[in-house]
Amino acid sequence: MTDIVLNAHLLSKSAGYRKAGIHRYMYNLVRHLPRVDDTFSYRVLANHDLDVDGVSTIKSHIDTSNPRQRIFWEQAIQPFVLKALKPDVYHAMAFVAPYGVKVPFVVTVYDLSYLRYPEILTRPRRHYLRAFTKSTCKRATRIIAISQSTAHDLVEFYGIDPGRIDIAYPGVSDEFCPLPEEQIARFRNQKNLPDHFFLYIGTLEPRKNLPMLIQAYAGLTQSERDAYHLVLGGGKGWFYKEIFDTIARLNLSNTVHTPGFIPSDELVLWYNTAHAFVYPALYEGFGMPIVEALACGKPVIASNTSSMREAGGKVSVLLPPDDEEAWTEALRTAIYDNNQNTEARQKWAKIFSWQATARQTVESYRNAQNGR
Repeated sequence: MTDIVLNAHLLSKSAGYRKAGIHRYMYNLVRHLPRVDDTFSYRVLANHDLDVDGVSTIKSHIDTSNPRQRIFWEQAIQPFVLKALKPDVYHAMAFVAPYGVKVPFVVTVYDLSYLRYPEILTRPRRHYLRAFTKSTCKRATRIIAISQSTAHDLVEFYGIDPGRIDIAYPGVSDEFCPLPEEQIARFRNQKNLPDHFFLYIGTLEPRKNLPMLIQAYAGLTQSERDAYHLVLGGGKGWFYKEIFDTIARLNLSNTVHTPGFIPSDELVLWYNTAHAFVYPALYEGFGMPIVEALACGKPVIASNTSSMREAGGKVSVLLPPDDEEAWTEALRTAIYDNNQNTEARQKWAKIFSWQATARQTVESYRNAQNGR
């Protein structure tokens, strides 16, 4: 049986914005890997018990929830752990592997935002990724990109041979689907939500381009805003002050709401309760919320850059992220649209499944083991 060791120390055990995006990809992949191929065994390096069937967890002796301690463990301690475990294939699940890995290894790269838009990341994170990701990709046996867009960036910025890159798109869980009206009404009352609203879900950070969205929303008439609110759901990441300053400056506090981090078990209810989903990000490795909203049958307005064209397909309205006027008109059109094409949106979303992600990842393991 082929032994796979995965580094999942970036997985968060506490609620918050760190449980979005990459965390959800990693957790769902780990859950589904044992289900797609019984010729592989999986041991996961983590800072807490994962409690996932078919997977054994190896916990570190230091708390790696602190980024500095995680990097120390990753670069100074992990090589000795791998030497003792002697896996057939090692998987660095997020950007970076330590130096001195003596077995075939795979690394997952989610995006190259730190090169495309360096100004919208914190300096420590930008320096960390720049210092280690390129070297890891050059040394890796295989590289997993979560979209064709990320694969293209790896070729463009790092000169990676496309033949060494495998694509493993994120999946959408079966729970994301249209819900009964009674359940939606109960949730609306429970959360005291407006009858109609546009929904954004994601970390509140510069890359998400939310000040532009707020200004586009302000371009609607007062009566349109009163009838259709804007909800920005997500935890505070970094450099988020401009978002709240823009809301205040445009006097939109009555119709723009920021409920904070949304737990994963509530996401499907938020998508279903919304009138439409909006995602104005400047750049994404994929854009999982886009497909989740489509799986719930909701209209999606998103940026037409990077991987969001792959996520949204032809069933979404895709716009330049800097065209404020176009976004205002798209919001207005969505208000008066009768919300058709629900089945087409759901059909598109079904293309993306965690089972497919796991199968694509297992194929990358095979390629690495065979030296391809």
